[in-house]
Amino acid sequence: MTGSPDFFDQWFKSFHHDGADVRLICLPHAGGSASGFFRLSAALPPWIEVLAAQYPGRQERRREPAFTEVRALAEALAELLADRQDRPYVLLGHSMGAVVAFELALSMRRRGARSPGMLIASGRRAPSTTRAESVHRLDDAGVANELRLLNGTDPTFLQDPELIEMIMPVLRADYQALETYQAVPNSVVACPITALVGDHDPRTTIDEARAWQAHTVAEFDLRIFAGGHFFFDDRLSEVVNVLTDILLPYSAAAQDAQM
Repeated sequence: MTGSPDFFDQWFKSFHHDGADVRLICLPHAGGSASGFFRLSAALPPWIEVLAAQYPGRQERRREPAFTEVRALAEALAELLADRQDRPYVLLGHSMGAVVAFELALSMRRRGARSPGMLIASGRRAPSTTRAESVHRLDDAGVANELRLLNGTDPTFLQDPELIEMIMPVLRADYQALETYQAVPNSVVACPITALVGDHDPRTTIDEARAWQAHTVAEFDLRIFAGGHFFFDDRLSEVVNVLTDILLPYSAAAQDAQM
């Protein structure tokens, strides 16, 4: 049953601060998992609860087939979140997770569900920009080279053939979803968008991140960090400060001050 608590807990992991004032719903990068947001969750103040998505195909869900379409994955997430409307929430997606978050916001709006307070698109070019990308068609060595370029995977991990073989199916599925994704032309969300980007990201330029502005009818902000594709990990304290500022209006203290 899709609405059951057990099923919800398969899809979303909460590490700290259950019952907080606001939820930060986090969508992982290609090949990533919910645990990638554990450090972020621990570093955020107690009035923010991180709900990190656990896509099928990884960790305890490794026996489930991974999605190969962004929109289908977003619809599955939206079906679950539409039943969890008891407090404000913000969407945060990194890399592939950014376009999943975008489609998730669109789906929530179509369902008449509560819209996110903001969409935070991290480390990913806007849907309206285009690049020729075909990592999912490369051989295993080619996919591993892409991971090295992005510098988000332990190099010793990439030297272990058994580990590479184990993660390759989900990596290919994720890259297929990402590289075949096309947004509906002129699609926009109703909530504000904040784009986060590293100034040396080999897969997202600052201009490509700025292009997210065309995908909202509300406010837009761009935050640039020193670093590459995974600036998120290297600049965690800076990211935490930015996220805390963004989410502060949803804290109980801020809401009480407005009364």
